Amino acid sequence: MRHIYSLFIVITIALFSSIGMAMGTGRTIDLKHNWQIQTSEKLNVGGETLSTESFTPEGWYKASVPSTVLGSLVADGVFKNPFQGRNLDKIPDSMFVNPWWYRTEFEMPAKTKNANHVTLKFLGINYKADVWLNGKLIASSDSILGGFRQFQFDITKAVRFGEKNVLAVQIYKPGPGALTVGFVDWSPEPPDRDMGLWRPVELHISGDVAMEYPFVVTKVDTATLKKAWLTVSTELTNKTDREVTGTLEGDITITYVPGGVALPPKAWDMPGPRGGAIIIDKASKGKEGRPTSFSQKVTLSPGETKTVTFSPETFKQLVIKDPLLWWTHDFGKPNLYSLHLEFKSNGLTTDYSNTMFGIRQINEFINAEGFRGYELNGKKILIRGGGWADQMFLMQNKKNLTAQIDYAVNMHLNAIRMEGFWGENSDIFNLCDQKGILIMAGISCQWEWKGLFGTEGDQYGCIRTPEEMSIAAKSFTDEIRWLRNHPSIFVWLYGSDLHPRPELEKMYQADLSAYDTTRPYLSSAAEHTSALTGPSRVKMRGPYDYVPPVYWYADTAYGGAFGFNTETGPGPQVPREGSLRKMLSPDSLWPINGEWYYHCSRGRFRDLKRYNEAMDNRLGTPTSLADYERKAQFTSYEAMRPMYEAFAANKFKSTGVIQWMYNSAWPKLWWQLFDYYLNPTGAFYGAEKACEPIHVEYDYADSSIVVVNSTLESSDGLTLKVRALDFNMKNLYNYEKQIDIAANAAKQVITLPEINSPTTTYFVDLRLYKGKKLVSVNFYALSTTHDQLAWKKTNGFVTEMESYADLKELNNLPEVKLDLNKDFVRKGDKYFVTAEVHNPTDHLAFMAYLSVKRGKSGESVLPIFWDDNYISLLPGETRTLKGHFYVEDLHGGTPTLEVSGWNVH
Repeated sequence: MRHIYSLFIVITIALFSSIGMAMGTGRTIDLKHNWQIQTSEKLNVGGETLSTESFTPEGWYKASVPSTVLGSLVADGVFKNPFQGRNLDKIPDSMFVNPWWYRTEFEMPAKTKNANHVTLKFLGINYKADVWLNGKLIASSDSILGGFRQFQFDITKAVRFGEKNVLAVQIYKPGPGALTVGFVDWSPEPPDRDMGLWRPVELHISGDVAMEYPFVVTKVDTATLKKAWLTVSTELTNKTDREVTGTLEGDITITYVPGGVALPPKAWDMPGPRGGAIIIDKASKGKEGRPTSFSQKVTLSPGETKTVTFSPETFKQLVIKDPLLWWTHDFGKPNLYSLHLEFKSNGLTTDYSNTMFGIRQINEFINAEGFRGYELNGKKILIRGGGWADQMFLMQNKKNLTAQIDYAVNMHLNAIRMEGFWGENSDIFNLCDQKGILIMAGISCQWEWKGLFGTEGDQYGCIRTPEEMSIAAKSFTDEIRWLRNHPSIFVWLYGSDLHPRPELEKMYQADLSAYDTTRPYLSSAAEHTSALTGPSRVKMRGPYDYVPPVYWYADTAYGGAFGFNTETGPGPQVPREGSLRKMLSPDSLWPINGEWYYHCSRGRFRDLKRYNEAMDNRLGTPTSLADYERKAQFTSYEAMRPMYEAFAANKFKSTGVIQWMYNSAWPKLWWQLFDYYLNPTGAFYGAEKACEPIHVEYDYADSSIVVVNSTLESSDGLTLKVRALDFNMKNLYNYEKQIDIAANAAKQVITLPEINSPTTTYFVDLRLYKGKKLVSVNFYALSTTHDQLAWKKTNGFVTEMESYADLKELNNLPEVKLDLNKDFVRKGDKYFVTAEVHNPTDHLAFMAYLSVKRGKSGESVLPIFWDDNYISLLPGETRTLKGHFYVEDLHGGTPTLEVSGWNVH
């Protein structure tokens, strides 16, 4: 059918977001709103009274769920600006010593023949809880404990159908030895230790047979990519004391193709349980996909729980020809399918589920150097990502979360690593599924160190007792079963800095064998050898603090560009001045002082010593906040770019790199590619430049020029142009060559001769063209004096410096004023901006920065998505940059465009 109506696209998107991506079973009530909280210290009654309509809460605080206690108090205005200055320290820990109550009232639908059983589900409680419903104790804190456990209770006899119900939950703060949420050393610990209902609370309503844990296992013919095999399963539970026979029906539909269009609903696009119209790819020449349907008869004994499976050997319709595969955004499209399952008995649907999944296959390989790497659908993929952190109070705004994942796509990154089973709900996993971002999902290292866990540890960490191991293993089970349908998750990590003791690892292995054999696992993110599963074959050798650009190319023993570095980076990334003014007290903005250090990381990363030393020695000591900002942004850009570049240049000797870290739990100065307020740092644009699909780069160690192709298509007929210029823009060297670059490859083209510059600072300008189109441009400020590392003074955190490159001449660049032509075009909820920037002078315009401002307020419009920034313009050069932002972020103002920079005014 050729007539496509936008109405159906809108309907499909709405269904996709509200039903499909829920990845859960049907008829679920999300108990999100109408909550109140109060400390038990102010109450003289218990749950038996609190959970009844006769109790009237007075003086309670408003809350929603998911939430933490402190997060709710901040949202309710009890504590204002907790992240500015040292305000967080002013919140008394004593407020959270006693348990806190969460209370809500909700209406229960009337009872029907196929809606007569109710399950209460808690997806995350931190840390222990007593649960009361309508005056009855459902479960107590001796059985509900564990920050990552999920609990469910059959409340059919306690709930009142067709009436108001009252739920009260008493929450106990985690103490020493608790397997809880934590921020390790990258952020302070919130005073309440994130106690609360930090993940959703749901009611699931079913008939006599309930459905749970639908799962799709996908296997791909990686040789041809023309065939896939699906295995579908789900658990069915007979809620009655009699035998029940019925039919389990299923259908699978392609429902999400980025850039695709929605077909009008067909007869099989039923309202209600089924979710959404079919979407086809514009490139599929109008061919409609239809559901793959299957069914089988099932008999359940009284009270029986049974896993029912549909295999491709028995159900030939589960052999999919020409599947639309799920790819990362750099390799293709993250196509998604929908699985609808429905159990019917005596003509009634007793339960159903809608689950999104992707057809893809993840495999491992071991490179010649003995390090582990990964393949997606048979194609080796260089993992380039960052370490994820949730918001400190675990109350992530969906719009903010979406922007953070969109930033990963904007930077051309393809992965994030979660140290800890993060995500207050499934939103982040859904977003990564949709955007084509891989996820490394694993436990937090805070369970491995005495100072963080609060109890003694050994070479296996601090999880020692049978009870602790039981909680850890059950947490792993719950997380796997909750998240395993997400194609974005490509590896499970059940160890971080260390690896688990053998007894615990056996439990983890049993979990994987029982619930997910579809993706690889790691016993540790560091180099450890397990007696059960062998060596991890990844590395965690640092650095974590500032190292100069040459480090990543020159190092062959520690954190350099070989193997899979699961967490590393060049240290601090200081925000721009606008963000500093939000996070610091007005009287602490300059000079740098203790309040700055309060917003650093913790432990040995509590200050900016090495970062500032490098800045002082390489660029000259800053004289003002504005001078510090420009030098900080250049330092971060120049430090981040070569890390990603070096790993790309050495693919697949290098198999992956995770920048520590990607984002921020609160406003800080360390380990972030963009700050807490979504303002990109210089490191952001350094990463974006390094990871562009077709890229030309300079090797700081041997002066070679490398072209990198990060796509699955070869790029032929390219023209490489290389120039070296001295500080005064005098030409020192020219080179031009026609080249081809294979798919997913790196190619060393030339090694530059020694550049005899008459000035200490000189520049290398790299350009890659496809015909007349500029494909990649990269600009380097270099010095005739080089950074020298003291390799013998290397530890797990950093390599010390012997001497620094001298780039102080950059302070003498003449001021330039750029010509700026701009065009703003509104399309739907976005503004698209095109900026033509021209340097009319005879001087270099260095690190020119474009920012969109909100009318006369001078506030930056954030988030902002530029295709490049911090660009350097040669004399007479014109460049065109494009970006976009959201209309709502103008707050009713008119957008303006400003250009600034190192010497741009």
